[in-house]
Amino acid sequence: MKKLLCIASLALCAPLANAETATVPYQYGDELDVAEVVSLEVPAGGCEIVEAKMTYVDSQGETHVTSYLRQGPDCHNF
Repeated sequence: MKKLLCIASLALCAPLANAETATVPYQYGDELDVAEVVSLEVPAGGCEIVEAKMTYVDSQGETHVTSYLRQGPDCHNF
């Protein structure tokens, strides 16, 4: 019985361990605790404003995802 209970609890907790971190929109003035940037996702958009996402690890070792608006990566100001 003890073995079955242990297996059942692992099966219930596994999806939580693999759940993606919720994306939090950045608001002007937010202070982010960024110790390491894991990834940046910037969709193509010419010179249009696009919603980019940054995944980062804070100083406590926790992973966060924040979205923010920026100019598309294909726009070059000369």
